Amino acid sequence: MSAHPPGHPQWHGPDPSAPLTPAWPRDEPAANLFSAARLAAVKPPRRHSAGLVVVLVFSSLLLIGVGVWLGLVLGTETLFVVGLLALFPLGVCLAALRWIDRWDPEPRLALLFAFAWGAGASIAGSLIFGEAFGKAFAAVAAATGPDLFGAVVQAPVVEETMKGLGVLLVFLVARSHFDGPVDGIVYGGMIAAGFAFTENILYFSDAYAQAGTAMVQVFVLRGLFSPFAHVMFTAWTGFALGLAAQRGARRLWPVYFLLGLVPAMIGHFLWNGGMGLIFQDFWTFYLLLQMPLFACAVVVVVLLRAAERRLIRRRLGDYAEAGWFTAEEVDMFATRNGRRQAAGWAAVMGHRTAMRGFTRTAMRLAATRNRIVSGSNRERALRDEARLLALILQYRTILTGRPETPGVI
Repeated sequence: MSAHPPGHPQWHGPDPSAPLTPAWPRDEPAANLFSAARLAAVKPPRRHSAGLVVVLVFSSLLLIGVGVWLGLVLGTETLFVVGLLALFPLGVCLAALRWIDRWDPEPRLALLFAFAWGAGASIAGSLIFGEAFGKAFAAVAAATGPDLFGAVVQAPVVEETMKGLGVLLVFLVARSHFDGPVDGIVYGGMIAAGFAFTENILYFSDAYAQAGTAMVQVFVLRGLFSPFAHVMFTAWTGFALGLAAQRGARRLWPVYFLLGLVPAMIGHFLWNGGMGLIFQDFWTFYLLLQMPLFACAVVVVVLLRAAERRLIRRRLGDYAEAGWFTAEEVDMFATRNGRRQAAGWAAVMGHRTAMRGFTRTAMRLAATRNRIVSGSNRERALRDEARLLALILQYRTILTGRPETPGVI
């Protein structure tokens, strides 16, 4: 399509209710990148908030403290052995989260914070506040039995709260990267994976001390049968906060936080208390409760990813109408086939990094456009949009070989 005439500052997107989209600032239309002659490496500037760096340092220090404590309590030999065993379920969880996150990868710094918070701060908080929680409800614990109370009441409430606080911190300090439910599931899952890693070390160490078949049984139950348990619980909290971000309701985060925390606690309760309280046989419990819950979680994630791709197409369509992208480029960003074609093209040209950077910039632009449409912190979103559009111009200059300069937005 042709671009706007010079001097025309705005263009309506395909959604009549959406705010106006900046027009393509050139007389000629944007060149189709699939027919461009060359690719060159361009790395988008990394923007990490000071708050994210601070909480990462804090959570890392707590993780180191938990590691030292484990070494003193368990001994270095036991910690080394059970730590290696705990790496297996951790690897399974990280691989699954990477698959969920591959469409629009989250920044590594935020993911590192999430893991460190889960493996360190969440564990430390659960131990400290769990003891206080048990004392506060000592009468209930005595009536139900301390083991049952700890499994079906204390653990769901205290552990999910501590993990949920980590998701909330990411939501507050890395808001430009927390765009929707899929992002929330990734951050919640990463925190939960870190928590499960340290918790597995504790469980495996108890079984390791008993020798015999106890170690095998605990590893099979926790490492093979239910590696995703904590991930599924805390994903609810991330999902709810992601809805708040997507709907432009960030100021209502306390409401959405509670809306996510409650099902996380209920899921944790069902998982811990289903055997004994609901089912008497393990295999019946596993096949009728745990497996269906896991299957539902997988279906939800697949549907959310499909919805995310549709949203990306719709928001980038606003910019395509304004001349920033061609229809082929929107397909490239929003479809699997388009991504594969772009990756193949970049591989032939020897510029995989450039294509990844360009794609990630477009993903951030689509998320920013959605923030503008939803009215979420619109002034900041408009500033981010201007920065990202300038970067798009830089990419296009190199991709097409035209001596254009960014900044006319």
